[in-house]
Amino acid sequence: MEASTSNPCIDYGTTEIVFFDLETTVPRKSGQGFSVLEFGAIVICPWQLVELESYCTLIRPRDITAVGTRSSRQGGITRDAVSGAPPFEEVADKIFNILNGRIWAGHNIQRFDCVRIKEAFAEIGRDAPVPVGLIDSLGVLTEKFGRRAGNMKMETLAAYFGLGQQKHRSLDDVRMNLEVVKHCATVLFLESSLPSLLRGKWQPSPSMITRSRSHNQHKKTCRGEGSNVISRKSPTSLGYQRAVPSGKASLGKMTEKMKSLLYTAQGNQPLKNLLKHSLLR
Repeated sequence: MEASTSNPCIDYGTTEIVFFDLETTVPRKSGQGFSVLEFGAIVICPWQLVELESYCTLIRPRDITAVGTRSSRQGGITRDAVSGAPPFEEVADKIFNILNGRIWAGHNIQRFDCVRIKEAFAEIGRDAPVPVGLIDSLGVLTEKFGRRAGNMKMETLAAYFGLGQQKHRSLDDVRMNLEVVKHCATVLFLESSLPSLLRGKWQPSPSMITRSRSHNQHKKTCRGEGSNVISRKSPTSLGYQRAVPSGKASLGKMTEKMKSLLYTAQGNQPLKNLLKHSLLR
């Protein structure tokens, strides 16, 4: 179990955002449900984008045999890893307190993580925490950023921006999720600042960029090379070509340099736009 806190951000009278992620078992037979194996969350100040608090814990499911003895992923969760972990009812108070009354954020949480949280609390006979708003970055980024990065999975977006490989561990994934949102917001900020130069440069291509090729392809197209390179695996994507020179720097490095502008210029408008599209409950 891991938890940490830091000094709170300036009080703007704004509800904090909690990015969270669950790792679960995968049902292997009909009628078998999901079991939560790990919960991870970070609480974010929406105006400074600083991490105020974090919490992560492994969880022992009621049916330990539902967890494999080995994981197909490096660093994945195994039966041995959760055998000594607390059951959900022992960490339910902490999970409730970190989620309840805050804006929930995460990737594909509306269809998956939110449902699993409700199921886990129902299983122990308790009311589930309730958000005051919901930001599903899968839906919001698909709408606002577009499928220029490919299939919009977290691992694909991370590869697109050069953020490394997704680890499929809760706390690592939520921090990566926040970085992806920052990078997308930076690109949107640049496009809104120079609309005559940058908007409309993302042209549709016959196929989707797959994860394995997205990073190499974006480096080529950012330099004006290989703009017709496509994948044969998946349909309907958005391709793109270079709009402004970026030298040898990757898009990820370029967006890192622009983050200070994102946080100070125009009242953080791109992130405000993302927040404005959250689903208020």
